[in-house]
Amino acid sequence: MKARNPHRATQRKAPVALLLVDVINDFAFPESKQLFRFALPAARRISTLKKRLRAQGVPAIYVNDNFGRWQYDFRKQVEHCMSRECLGAPIARLLVPLEEDFFVLKPKHSGFYCTSLDVLLSYLGTKKLIITGFAADICVLFTANDAYMREYELVVPSDCVASETPRASRNSCLQMERFLRANINLSRHVRI
Repeated sequence: MKARNPHRATQRKAPVALLLVDVINDFAFPESKQLFRFALPAARRISTLKKRLRAQGVPAIYVNDNFGRWQYDFRKQVEHCMSRECLGAPIARLLVPLEEDFFVLKPKHSGFYCTSLDVLLSYLGTKKLIITGFAADICVLFTANDAYMREYELVVPSDCVASETPRASRNSCLQMERFLRANINLSRHVRI
């Protein structure tokens, strides 16, 4: 009889995964107030979607920028973003990761660039990604583009992404629908 390795994580296969892109964010950049205005309502819908998908066994993967803090790990990033002095604290508190959630820190716009995301999704057996987060016209778009090139089926609920303007979000979603074959229906219509 083979001994079980106590250090090896056990995770059932997950053909669908939810990506939360840059939702743990201190919003400490020049256009942050404009983005925050649209990000907070999107975060509320992301929270609702995450709870519904979790009940269906869909894992959540936080794909988060390190914002140049090379000595931070993800937990330290969460702690920082939940502090009172951070504009993004209400969003971080709303979307605080659970113990069973996964996380990947990214150094640039795409969640796939120089990260372990591809390896994690392969380990989980994921074929379909539901991508949410900020900003729709930058990090969400770049992550979706790289996912498409890796042949993932894409869902980008248009009410669960935000940019500095509604027009930027709308145009990005239409671009993902047209060129990346993403389903951009509202989150209440997302089915796994």
